[in-house]
Amino acid sequence: MTHIIAEPCVGVKDKACVEICPVDCIYDKESWETLFIHPEECIDCGLCVDACPVEAIFPLEELPRKWQEWTARNFAAFGFEAP
Repeated sequence: MTHIIAEPCVGVKDKACVEICPVDCIYDKESWETLFIHPEECIDCGLCVDACPVEAIFPLEELPRKWQEWTARNFAAFGFEAP
């Protein structure tokens, strides 16, 4: 499974998660309002969760209901449909 970056990252884009990711699966583009995690590259290690200073990263199955729309946004950023 993958991890999802949700709304608390909007406008922040702190890259502590990028620095700690062992497989470099967290990406940033100027046009994105948040960072996104590539769903096929993520190894589900969870290191990014603890590194995030705004608590914006969640395992897909633990994403709070209020941020469910971020699953589709994360997957769409890489051209995939959300599960």
